[in-house]
Amino acid sequence: MSLPQPVPPSWKDLGKSSNDLLQKDYPFAGTALEIKTKTPSNVTFKVVGNRASNSSVILGDLEAKYNDKSHGLTLTNTWTTANVLKTQIEIDNQLAKGLKVDVNTSLAPSKDAAKGNKTAVLSAVYKQSGFHSRAFVDVLKGPTFTADAVLGRDGFLVGGEAAYNVTDGKISRYALAAGFNAPEYAVTVHAHNDLKSFSASYYHRVSADVEAGAKAVYDPKLTNGGVAIEVGTKTYLDSAAFVKAKINNAGVLALGYTQSLRPGLRASFGMALDTQKLNEVDPTGPVHKIGMSFVFDS
Repeated sequence: MSLPQPVPPSWKDLGKSSNDLLQKDYPFAGTALEIKTKTPSNVTFKVVGNRASNSSVILGDLEAKYNDKSHGLTLTNTWTTANVLKTQIEIDNQLAKGLKVDVNTSLAPSKDAAKGNKTAVLSAVYKQSGFHSRAFVDVLKGPTFTADAVLGRDGFLVGGEAAYNVTDGKISRYALAAGFNAPEYAVTVHAHNDLKSFSASYYHRVSADVEAGAKAVYDPKLTNGGVAIEVGTKTYLDSAAFVKAKINNAGVLALGYTQSLRPGLRASFGMALDTQKLNEVDPTGPVHKIGMSFVFDS
């Protein structure tokens, strides 16, 4: 008798190890600040502010999240500086074991009610041994029904996604993926945009202190012959600090440094250099970028 299979990652998390290695902790686009606090009544407040390096406008979110673990209920309300109100209601493991139901709405108020931007998405996530599936219904757009599923066995993963426009009565997009996950490495291949573009990612935990990864994307619409390649690495200097570096085939080198200054306080610094334009000045904007991010979590 075979052992129970673990729950595989969701469709959006296929290739997550490589994506996190290559995308996270590089705050070179500007300056960011995030503050989290939690009350004794299980309400978490989060304030996030961002300012792009080429703009003087500060964008921010104010979020309040209430979590009732005994009833599997999570309520999140967010108000942005763009005057968008967002509400998310999650019910986990109450209607059926392994089933999570989610209602996500947003509203951008306007003096003209007809011009107000509104969204409403209903979703359900169901996961069991060796199976992880999601379904979404965009009530106000289309409406559109989107579903994805991932099957996993002994580290091997196979998944697919499809979107169906109810009004038009046809599939608007579909994608497939396959991969293999092991404790120290992961490989994932995606076929996107109705199998017209492809990506492959690789992640390897070389040792307890060193990680490496790469990603290649083939899209006929891209420059450089339709292929974009990016490789990167992460090295822990000690238990409180690490450095990251990555470079792509366009010659852009990115560096990141993250330091835990004390419990609940983390600072990150990032820089991106265009190695093909080290001595050039672009009148449309900065060729090289530098930024920082601070996170307070009490």
